[in-house]
Amino acid sequence: MFRHVRRICSSLPSARAYSTRNTRKDLAARTASTPLAVRERREKQLGLTPGPGETDATPEGLTPSDFARYKRHKALGTIPKTTDGKYQSPKEWMKRRNARRSRIRGFRTIRRAVPAKEDPNLTKTIQEVDAVGQPVYLPNIIFRLVRNHTPEGQDYNPFEATFRVPPSITKTDIRSYLFAVYGVKTTYIRTDLYYGRMKPRGQSDRKLRSVYKRAVVGLVHPFYYPHRLEDMPEEEREKREDFIEQQYFIKEGQKMFAQSRFRSAAMAARGENSKEWKFDAGSVKGRGKILKEVARRRQLKEQMVAGLVGEWQRKRMEGKTVTVEMPRNRKPKKEAETNV
Repeated sequence: MFRHVRRICSSLPSARAYSTRNTRKDLAARTASTPLAVRERREKQLGLTPGPGETDATPEGLTPSDFARYKRHKALGTIPKTTDGKYQSPKEWMKRRNARRSRIRGFRTIRRAVPAKEDPNLTKTIQEVDAVGQPVYLPNIIFRLVRNHTPEGQDYNPFEATFRVPPSITKTDIRSYLFAVYGVKTTYIRTDLYYGRMKPRGQSDRKLRSVYKRAVVGLVHPFYYPHRLEDMPEEEREKREDFIEQQYFIKEGQKMFAQSRFRSAAMAARGENSKEWKFDAGSVKGRGKILKEVARRRQLKEQMVAGLVGEWQRKRMEGKTVTVEMPRNRKPKKEAETNV
């Protein structure tokens, strides 16, 4: 799914303040997604302040925390030695450490026997990658993919994806879900919980906004988020809006929803006389819209009067007679009844 969307979006031009064309290195992307508390601690202790597009990783690819852990274990003598009696290099030590981590909370390679295509009676062994601790999912779990937060003037991070998930979902569930459903491998997962705020509802009642969890997922392969409508060229945006309207009738639905709300409010305000009141779909609702309609009609009236005056002046210059019809009464007067 991610690769398919990437192929579609790579051909679209970008009109954002940040770029999605330049592929960032995975190390720079990992540094950019470092939590703020860890970043402040590294700046205070080590004086590391990497800028946009830079990385604080070592040449072997270790983060400052992993490299400090490697030096501490080396000083204690707990790092395994190679065949020649030397300690493992930082790269070898990190590879061994990642393999141990994957055994607990990552991916594993399993062997499975399947029937051969040539002869169904024979079986062959194949290797597959499986997520560790994969649970059984119910259909009420919703993963919502949202755009990464990118400050203005900085490049988009394609090695990272952001999701909104239910609060009960754990990191293991996220890793297993993405791999089992979409085949996406993750390098790290960071989650934070957003509590809902109270929003006004009526005069006194208040409603709590829903609580959700945000999951920032590191990706092995870069993924480019689909361009939004405001990022497309004008012609392509119009075609896309027409296609969406033909498929989902969004504008018509919004119009019907607004009419339904106005009808309910008017009937509630009229009370007992609401049954005698009829709804007019062509009427103007709202103080701002009423003022706009009044200004529009006034402008049309002024244009009509100016055009009529210009026509009279032209006829006078040509020496023609100007005939003005008397206005007719809207309601004809009733003839007086006479008693004989």
